[in-house]
Amino acid sequence: MNGIILSIGDELVLGQTVDTNSAWISVKLASLGVRVVQHVTVADQLDAIRDAIIAAAELCDVLVISGGLGPTADDVTRQALAAAMNVDMELNGGWLATIEQFFQQRGRSMPEINRVQAMIPRGAKCIENTCGTAAGIAARLARTGGGTCQVYVVPGVPSEMKAMLELSVLPVLAERLGGAKILSRVLHTFGLGESAVAEMLGDLMDRRRNPSVGTTVSNGLVSIRVNSSAASSERAREMLEQTAAACRVALGDLIFGEGDQSLASAVGELLMKNRDRVAQMATAESCTGGLLAKMLTDTPGSSRYFRGGWVTYANESKIQWLGVPAELIEKHGAVSEPVVLAMADGAKKIAGADYALAISGVAGPDGGTPEKPVGTVCIALAGATGSRAMTFKFPGTRDWIRNRSALMALSMLRYDILGRVMPR
Repeated sequence: MNGIILSIGDELVLGQTVDTNSAWISVKLASLGVRVVQHVTVADQLDAIRDAIIAAAELCDVLVISGGLGPTADDVTRQALAAAMNVDMELNGGWLATIEQFFQQRGRSMPEINRVQAMIPRGAKCIENTCGTAAGIAARLARTGGGTCQVYVVPGVPSEMKAMLELSVLPVLAERLGGAKILSRVLHTFGLGESAVAEMLGDLMDRRRNPSVGTTVSNGLVSIRVNSSAASSERAREMLEQTAAACRVALGDLIFGEGDQSLASAVGELLMKNRDRVAQMATAESCTGGLLAKMLTDTPGSSRYFRGGWVTYANESKIQWLGVPAELIEKHGAVSEPVVLAMADGAKKIAGADYALAISGVAGPDGGTPEKPVGTVCIALAGATGSRAMTFKFPGTRDWIRNRSALMALSMLRYDILGRVMPR
């Protein structure tokens, strides 16, 4: 069974608001066995919404529409659905009474403008809204090639949308679909590009196979998405586990975590693997301006292993706070392996830590030279077995270079703890 999600709103098409509703709805539908094939975004224009509804209904079995159910003149989703169904609007007296009571309980009279929220297309059903005043709508649209498309219209306000779907829509779909399930898992990697990861996965990425395996890139990470579809949740889970295990065999240590796990939290787990004695770490940063420390402390419980960090942006700070020799900076420059090694060694010693990471680079957009162009970053790791430094050339914007630098530092520490050679 295929599904399409239609998101309505000028703020969405103009990029003023990020559409998080579609992602949430997709996950919920997939868990029931509905394979979402399109996310469509349309402005608050009646004709455009009507045309999008008609087009989507021809391509899917389930159409979920989010947004455009407010009381103002630009909220025209209900009217567009009526136009797509070729029927008139009619007042739902029961929901009108609910809206009036909603305002009475708050010591106010219902504004006349809210009356439209009790209007639904003739032949459609009203879906109760336990969190607001806009009634949801359930309807069916006939397809030209035969069959029907089930349409559910819910508010764009996330809290109202989620409550309405959880209480009134998803249970109905679950009963209708029986045991069919689509289960998903996301595995995260860092260190190699998407094409290299795809080559390592090989035939696992054959689009004809079930479970399917695909890759996405976000914030410097390459993630592997595994989707398993089967007639029962038990079979779907069994197939998912088998394919996820095959991905782990193919990629090995390149995979650092799954789901919501970050690279920083994965490193934290490794630092705490010896429960009798949690390893301690510190940071010394220049071009990343504390981003590495932020990533580490974004993880709850990081106080168990993170001692602290220094943002030594100026050369004087490197000298005064970390004990970096001034002559070292004069000879090699602040962006150099000898300097980041001294930064890491200083941070490790002062913090009394087991590990220390240091970063210094040219994040841009200015400051580059022919010898050290923008994107040149030196990273050092001071550990139990000594210190080492590496130089990288990261392309991209200032934010991208800083983010990549912090992630690479974490990756260096992760591979060091694992006792493995970091891929480059």
